[in-house]
Amino acid sequence: MRELFDAILRLETRQEAEAFFRDLCTLSELEAMAHRWEVARLLEQGLPYLEIAERTGASTTTVTRVAHWLRHGEGGYRAALDRAAY
Repeated sequence: MRELFDAILRLETRQEAEAFFRDLCTLSELEAMAHRWEVARLLEQGLPYLEIAERTGASTTTVTRVAHWLRHGEGGYRAALDRAAY
């Protein structure tokens, strides 16, 4: 996995990242990741789990899982959320 993450870090533009991830992942894998990212962003805004599930179409299980990793994970969601420009 280290080599994969190093390859990602060497990408320079959004277009390169989009092309790389589209080649690497299936469309359903990309959609699942984008979906979880959307859930994380809404959790950060403080929305209730049920509202997030309704807005995104995610199951409450997915919302709960993302919330758990946001609070108790490796800090990846937190770092990305802190650096995201909305």
